[in-house]
Amino acid sequence: MFLTVLLAVLSPVRPYLIQLSVDKYIANDLMRMLVIVTVVQVALLLVETVVRFFFSYLTNWLGQSVIKDMRVAVYKKVVRLDLAYFDKTPIGTLTTRTINDIEAINDIFSEGIISIVADLLMIVAILGVMFYEDWRLTLISLSPFPVLIFATYIFKESVNKSFHRVRNAVSALNAFVQEHLTGMVVVQAFSAENREYGKFRTINKDHRKANVDAIFAYSVFFPIVEIILAISLGLMVWWGANKVLNFEVTQGVMIAFIMYLNMLFRPLRILADKFNTLQMGMVASERVFKVLDSNEFIPDNGTQTAENMKGALTFDHVWFAYKDDRYVLKDIHFDVQPGQTVAIVGHTGSGKTTIISILNRLYEIQQGAIRIDGIPLPDYKLDALRSRIGVVLQDVFLFSGSIYENITLRNPAISRQQVEDAAKLIGVHDFIMQLPGGYDYQVMERGVPYRWGSASSFRLSVRCCTIRRS
Repeated sequence: MFLTVLLAVLSPVRPYLIQLSVDKYIANDLMRMLVIVTVVQVALLLVETVVRFFFSYLTNWLGQSVIKDMRVAVYKKVVRLDLAYFDKTPIGTLTTRTINDIEAINDIFSEGIISIVADLLMIVAILGVMFYEDWRLTLISLSPFPVLIFATYIFKESVNKSFHRVRNAVSALNAFVQEHLTGMVVVQAFSAENREYGKFRTINKDHRKANVDAIFAYSVFFPIVEIILAISLGLMVWWGANKVLNFEVTQGVMIAFIMYLNMLFRPLRILADKFNTLQMGMVASERVFKVLDSNEFIPDNGTQTAENMKGALTFDHVWFAYKDDRYVLKDIHFDVQPGQTVAIVGHTGSGKTTIISILNRLYEIQQGAIRIDGIPLPDYKLDALRSRIGVVLQDVFLFSGSIYENITLRNPAISRQQVEDAAKLIGVHDFIMQLPGGYDYQVMERGVPYRWGSASSFRLSVRCCTIRRS
C-alpha cells in the first residue's frame, strides 16, 4: 500500500517537469537548467521503474503466499469431511475448488484490489494536477468521459456474466475428465467411447462459447476506449490551440496535458477488466470458503484411546440412511464376542458394506447405538478407533508411489522389517522381490497393469498385506 501511494505521487511529476522545461528553460534558452531537469527526469524514471518492480513483485508474492496457505487449509479440510459430502459432490468439483478457484483468488492480489487502488490513486493524482494547471482545458478534455463510464459499465457486466459461465464450465470439464479417466476401463469395455466423446464435445463447446463471449466484449470495449481517447485529444488540441495563439495557455501545458491524458486512459483501459478480475476472485473465494465453512464432518470429541480394546461389538437397534429417511439399515441388532467370527451375507445393496462403514464412523447413524466393549463409538477418539479396525476393501485404491509406501500407507511408524514379515506371511515377498527395486518399485496410479504381472493380483497382495498400527 505504501508503494501504491508512492506510485500515485510519482506519476504526474514527469509530465510536469516536461512542461516546466518547455515553458521556462527552452523558451528562455536556459540550457544548464534544462540539463539539470533532464537528469532529474531520468533519475525519476529509474526510481519509478524500481518502485513498479517491487510493487509488481510484492503483490504477486503476497498472492502466492495467500493461495499456498489456502490450498493447505482447503486440503486439510477436504480430507476430514465425512463420506456423505463426497457422495454428493463430484471429485472434479473439489479439484476445481482446490486448484483453479484458489488460483483465481491469487488474481485478487496480483491484478485485483491492490492494482485497482493503485490505478484509482493515480487517476486522482493526475486529475488533481490537471485541474490545478487549467480546469477549463481539463473539463474540455474529459467531456467524452460519461460515454466511457457507460461503456465500462456495460463491458463489466457482460464480461462478469461470461466469466461466471467460464468458471462453471471449467468445473464441469474437470469433473467430466476426472470421472472418465478414472473409469476408462468401463468406457472402453462397453464401447462407449463415441457417446462419451460426444458429451465431452458438448461441455467443451459451452466452455468455448463462454470464453468467446468474453473475448467479444473485449474486442468491442478496447477500440471504444481508443476512440474516446482520440476524441479527448482532439477536443484538447482544438480548444488549446486557440488558447495558445491567444497566449492564454502555454505550449508546455499542452504537451503535459497530452501525457496526462495518455496516463489517465492507460489504467482506464484495464480498470473494468480488473474489476471483473476482482469479482471473479470474489466468486472463487465464495466457492472455496463454502468448502472451508462446511460442517459436514464426523465430530471427534471422544476421549477413549482404545489401547485396551477387547473387541466385544454390539449393534443396538441401529437405523441408518444415506439420505433423508431412506433407511438402508432398519433396527439392526446383534452382538459379536471377542475372537468370534461372524459372516454377514446378503444381496447387493443389502447393507453389508454399510455396516463396516458405520462401524468405522465413516458415516453417523440416525438411531440406536454401536458399542465396543460397552463403550459407544462417539466416546472413542476417531483416529484411535479406526487404527484398531482392519478393513480389507473390495476394491483397493493404489496410490502413485512405491510398493513399500502402498503397504504402509506412508505410516512412518511401520518399519521395513515389519513390511517384509507381513509380505512373507501371505506369500507375496518373492513376487515383490522379482520387481525392479523390490519394495521400492514405483506403482503407477491406481495400480494399472505393468509388464511384471497383473494389477489385480498385486492389488490383492497389497490388500492382504497392508499393515495397520494394530
